[in-house]
Amino acid sequence: MIDPLAEIVSMLQPSLPFSKMASGSGHWRVDGAGDGSPFFAVILEGVARLSINGQPDIRLETDDFVLIPAAYTFTMSSDDAPDYGEDPLRVTKLGEETRHGDPSGQANMRVLIGRLAFGTPDTTLVFALLPCLLLIRGQARLTNLVRMIREEAKAERAAKGIVLERLLQLLLIEALRSDAAGLETPGLLRGLADRQLGPVIRLIHEAPSRIWTVDELAKAATMSRSVFFDRFQKQTGMAPMEYLLSWRMALAKDMLRRRDGGIKEIARRVGYGSASAFSVAFSKFTGLPPSQYGRAEQTTGV
Repeated sequence: MIDPLAEIVSMLQPSLPFSKMASGSGHWRVDGAGDGSPFFAVILEGVARLSINGQPDIRLETDDFVLIPAAYTFTMSSDDAPDYGEDPLRVTKLGEETRHGDPSGQANMRVLIGRLAFGTPDTTLVFALLPCLLLIRGQARLTNLVRMIREEAKAERAAKGIVLERLLQLLLIEALRSDAAGLETPGLLRGLADRQLGPVIRLIHEAPSRIWTVDELAKAATMSRSVFFDRFQKQTGMAPMEYLLSWRMALAKDMLRRRDGGIKEIARRVGYGSASAFSVAFSKFTGLPPSQYGRAEQTTGV
């Protein structure tokens, strides 16, 4: 049976354009601005406080892993009272490590941070999976994975690109399938965790070309039509047919980017009886006809 989580993570084509080691000593603070790209941080030792996009801060401890799908502003700081005799914004380069605060004091926090990039511009896939902040506490397995990713990114080894992509895929899957991932807010993970809805979502991914109806999906979930519709929307944040359409369009965009078939063939593979019907639906969903979308993606090199 197809695994929707693994399928979507593979389609994301994750890469690591930036990573660094940082530490803090004494009273320190980092005020940063991002471009909305996803980033992660893992606390290697010590503690710190983190606030993202103006939200209340959280306390991070050793082996805590945090993943933010869209960061625009953030503040990371020491977990202590301000010392007005120090400059908390002082930054010093100590070898390959960036030191915040006292450059000569003992580190009270050490962190590895990285920025993620995705080969697909289809951000709906990212936000369908990730809550606004994913915090996983005390899992050394994730810490070790992040260290392996950091080492691979720095080294010049054969097949570096494919190894790095696979490690990042593994990191995302490990994070997303953890008990802490996304079950408090509606989304795909919450739907997959639902005992009756999970098998239905897998059916959609196994046969996206099938002419599904809400009645058929409700029957597969052994629920009435109305109860199924309400529960699917509550758990995933989308109506059943809205989710089906989103997944079909994600597949179509991926095939167009990779030039995996002509318009008629792609239409058939995502459940449309004709190229014209597919073109109308695709244009309405993306704002571009399929042929123009494919050319645009090839031009941008995505």
